[in-house]
Amino acid sequence: MRPTKTDFTATKTRFNLPENVIYLDGNSLGALPKGVAERVQRVVNDQWGTSLIRGWNDHGWIHTPSTIGDRIGQLIGAAPGTVLCTDNTSINVFKVLGAALKLRPDRKVILSDTGNFPTDLYMAQGLNQLLDAGHELKLVAPEEVEAALDDTIAVMMVTEVDYRTGRRHDMKHLTKAAHDAGALAIWDLAHSAGAFPVKLDACDADFAIGCGYKYLNGGPGAPAFVYANKKHHETMRTPLAGWWGHAAPFDFDLNYRPASGIDQMRVGTAPILAMAAMDAALDLWDDVDLEDIRTRSVDLCELFIAEVEARCPELELASPRDANVRGSQVSFRSQNGYAVMQALIAAGVIGDFRAPDIIRFGFTPLYISLEDVVRAAEILEDTLKFRKWDKPEYSVRAAVT
Repeated sequence: MRPTKTDFTATKTRFNLPENVIYLDGNSLGALPKGVAERVQRVVNDQWGTSLIRGWNDHGWIHTPSTIGDRIGQLIGAAPGTVLCTDNTSINVFKVLGAALKLRPDRKVILSDTGNFPTDLYMAQGLNQLLDAGHELKLVAPEEVEAALDDTIAVMMVTEVDYRTGRRHDMKHLTKAAHDAGALAIWDLAHSAGAFPVKLDACDADFAIGCGYKYLNGGPGAPAFVYANKKHHETMRTPLAGWWGHAAPFDFDLNYRPASGIDQMRVGTAPILAMAAMDAALDLWDDVDLEDIRTRSVDLCELFIAEVEARCPELELASPRDANVRGSQVSFRSQNGYAVMQALIAAGVIGDFRAPDIIRFGFTPLYISLEDVVRAAEILEDTLKFRKWDKPEYSVRAAVT
């Protein structure tokens, strides 16, 4: 185990965590940071309750997408003025993909991979149908993305960390390969932001999107974020022309004029209560070193792999063994994966299941300890050894898996 400057024993105390629960699903929904509920209540009572409509000016609500966006930008290697906290991931995919395709009008192919999260692919398919201009979505295996880049590709759109397996793309290398082929690069950071250092500007990424409710702990349905490289600010045009993205929204022009820079990626009114929760959650990062987060994450994941493989030889590692090409999650294949995960949850180890056979465990160093990892592996071993998963109720699929 490598030493770190961040005190992870202290960071764990900054979360409201249920007793007797080992929470290994922060890659789906982050835990509740202390102070979030109080902040939201304060905005409800002291701002909305007393200032009413004046809150947009008196409390700076109008600026929250930019101010919170800049805070997120510090975690993803993005310069001030290049990130907005706004909308949800799916809507932001639509915006940046539409903008990117306009910047490459002579090309019609969107390249992605079969490990990409489905909503990104659905948005691409829907946009292609809407444009009705001959665009197509080309899917290849994750390891074949670079080889598929050629002079037909307009946009390479990939998720940095595969949501099922945790496989991690090399952002800098693939972005350069895309640019060498004349294509633009869009990165989905849903499983990256807050999990390890991201360096969008240094990698010369063109656009990026990501969510606020996983490793950033912004709460269920937290506002997402969108990034656009400064080199595109004067020429990009989003396909969603909302009034908040207008150059002067309170002029109430009948014709749309895009705001300058990243502000044109705004669409509608910001959800101020959700923004308050997101802003409060980001306070956690003020004294945390992202390099320490990565070091600790690797230690946690490596320990879990070793413990599980020693205790549960019937499980197959689905994640890359090499930490350099793995995010902050570990996945195993299990023939009875859904039932196994339900039994684990009942025993106090919360992970999740991804079809068809993946049991998935996310590691958030801010609140997961080495002791938690060993105990989780012991419970998994017990669950398999004594077939505790083999109960009818554990095979009944819930709406969310």
